[in-house]
Amino acid sequence: MRVGVLGGGPGGLYAALLIKRRHPSATVTVHERNRPDDTFGWGVVLSDQTVDNLRRADEPSGQRIADALHHWDDIDVHIGGRTIRSTGHGFAGIGRKRLLAELQDRARALDVQVHFEDDVLEIETLAHNADLIIAADGLNSRTRERFAESFRPNVDVRVCRYVWLGTPRRFEAFTFAFEQTPAGWVQAHAYRFNDDTSTFIVEMPEDVWQGNGLADMSQDDAIAWCERTFASHLQGAPLVSNARHLRGSAQWIRFPRVTCESWVHWLDVPALRVPVVLLGDAAHTAHFSIGSGSKLALEDAIALDEALAAPDALGDGLSDALMQWQSARALEVLKIQNAARNSTEWFEHVARYAPLPAEQFGYSLLTRSQRISHENLRLRDPAYIAAFEAWFAGRAFADADVTPSAVANDTRPPMFTPFRVRGVTLPNRVVVSPMAQYSAADDGAPTDWHLVHLGARATGGAGLVMTEMTCVAPDARITPACPGLWTDAHRDAWARIVRFVHECSPAKIGLQLGHAGAKGATRRMWEGIDQPLAEGAWPLIAASDTRYLPDVSELARGMNHDAMDRVRDEFVAAARRGAEAGFDWLELHAAHGYLLSGFLSPLTNRRTDEYGGPLAHRLRFPLEVFAAMRAVWPHDRPMSVRVSAHDWAAGGNTDDDAVEIARAFKQAGADVIDVSAGQVVKHERPTYGRMWQTPFADRIRQEAGIATMAVGAITDADQLNGILASGRADLVAVGRPHLANPAWTLLEAARLGYAGAEWPVQYLPGKAQLYRLIERERAGAAVVAPPRGELT
Repeated sequence: MRVGVLGGGPGGLYAALLIKRRHPSATVTVHERNRPDDTFGWGVVLSDQTVDNLRRADEPSGQRIADALHHWDDIDVHIGGRTIRSTGHGFAGIGRKRLLAELQDRARALDVQVHFEDDVLEIETLAHNADLIIAADGLNSRTRERFAESFRPNVDVRVCRYVWLGTPRRFEAFTFAFEQTPAGWVQAHAYRFNDDTSTFIVEMPEDVWQGNGLADMSQDDAIAWCERTFASHLQGAPLVSNARHLRGSAQWIRFPRVTCESWVHWLDVPALRVPVVLLGDAAHTAHFSIGSGSKLALEDAIALDEALAAPDALGDGLSDALMQWQSARALEVLKIQNAARNSTEWFEHVARYAPLPAEQFGYSLLTRSQRISHENLRLRDPAYIAAFEAWFAGRAFADADVTPSAVANDTRPPMFTPFRVRGVTLPNRVVVSPMAQYSAADDGAPTDWHLVHLGARATGGAGLVMTEMTCVAPDARITPACPGLWTDAHRDAWARIVRFVHECSPAKIGLQLGHAGAKGATRRMWEGIDQPLAEGAWPLIAASDTRYLPDVSELARGMNHDAMDRVRDEFVAAARRGAEAGFDWLELHAAHGYLLSGFLSPLTNRRTDEYGGPLAHRLRFPLEVFAAMRAVWPHDRPMSVRVSAHDWAAGGNTDDDAVEIARAFKQAGADVIDVSAGQVVKHERPTYGRMWQTPFADRIRQEAGIATMAVGAITDADQLNGILASGRADLVAVGRPHLANPAWTLLEAARLGYAGAEWPVQYLPGKAQLYRLIERERAGAAVVAPPRGELT
């Protein structure tokens, strides 16, 4: 086996020595274009887990690296004169030069041939002397660009500028420091990596960098500016650069997020076919805010070595081995890159989060990537979470003007704190999402099914239960089985359900009103969702002529002004009846491609009058409807609006538009924005995942300055508590888990060990048994150490 390695960084050296160690007869050659001690970074962050992996892969080098590490457990967040500290994170740092020296020594001991100042310009020159070429040639990989058609790279250059500096100031915790300058917020990421040196990375958005004049400063002036800006954190220590070869603004770089669809290219040269694989930054990058790219490169090398150990991997099985390596490794890298993307975006928008209280700002930073959750933080640092929950609860009770009741223990997770809007106080922040049941009577009246559905979830512990979209007219229905509120008989049927919720639970009940528009006259879900009725359909209306399903749905005709006036009055009449029925909360459904959503989206609103065109015009009719409803809805009861924050289709609304939509409804008197996304057009291409719509709720809350409700693939209390604690939303709507278990909220309380959730007195024997069962399960479960050593 002959292996040629391009690049003598940590990933290339480690791959070389591991392969040589496992295959002593192999010829392994590293070609590095720089000198042995050249490096343009400072420290490298490794997790405890990565260090353990290094020891297992090659004990001699792993132990020498471990012996050189500087360890710390704490993270300090400095903002506004406050310091928030949490512990239990398990990090280690090592100087990049020291790491390279250890790997070079081990490679030489194993007889790896390492050639420095050897710049291979034509990779074909290696092919005649190699059965495998490993391209570990870094972020600006020439190999990746040379064979771009095979690797299919994507390089996303992010918006922040940053510079790597060092300082003799010895930071005892991983430190995030935030300072406000005249041009905006800047941040420093600092960590100690040996006895007398720390890495100090200064980062800020492009506009802040330009606004502070750094683009025009010399390197020395820019370093002096950083020293002045972070003087209180440096405590008189200087900042230094090891990139003196760069002049002026060249030292400030923008992070490129690199992904490749393939990591393997087969190089064809006369009589030979040699595989070329990308490794480390050449194949993928992850933002420095979640740790080190060196960690990913080292773990790539470990996985590649293991793949080459498979039977026949060095012969006819080489292609299969490389494909299996890429498949397995790419999944792990994708997880880290997704976390890194979340972290990157958080640091790009520090100005969005800086107004949060310091306690919440620090929590938001710690959980920004979604890989560290509320309960994971509790495992890492129980005292930190206990103090944070006490702070959050104290603030929530003060805002709600409620005195907390005594509970069996002194913990109160954020989801079980009250939330007050106008004159309504919710006992907790769990909302049962509006979920279509398709079980109304033929005349649109709610039935006993609705009584049981909503009543069971109210007694099951949720703070607010929402009706499904309740239609304001017969032709406003999605299906013939959808409930309505266009007659007094409907009002009285709903009043029965409202009375049950009020008399038998502490929950509040909300009414969601809507009009199906172009998505009406369809079959019930289990009979063919979105499919038109075979008979009994009614004429459909929309903002503009529309078919939701091209060539399938009935054509919805664009509304004239008389039709718009009629629909507005139908919403008003339904809102008035809802108040008379005793509902605590009213929500206007302006999402998911229904009538009002159709006005908001440019994909479905092609009007040429004053209700079409720019967003301000597309907002007019939905705002007119909302204002008319608000005028008849009691002043002391809240109103929310459900919106689709992103159309997930080219030319449609994005979260930029959603912020403006939320601002407009806030100005019109909305109290909460219920933030969903999509379902506006059938050709949408959404990006699904855990809590996938929560970032939209987060952005709207921070930028529009209005309370939000998060919804979408939120499935457990850990996720709810993280969303609420970080200030990403004020309420969390949970849908499908409540379909599976009406008492989902009470079950999650038991799993958290929180005894303060209010149970129906009739069910108290079940509460005692449930808590005993969970305690026994905990006692019998193995204690699993929390993941450590991630900045994520």
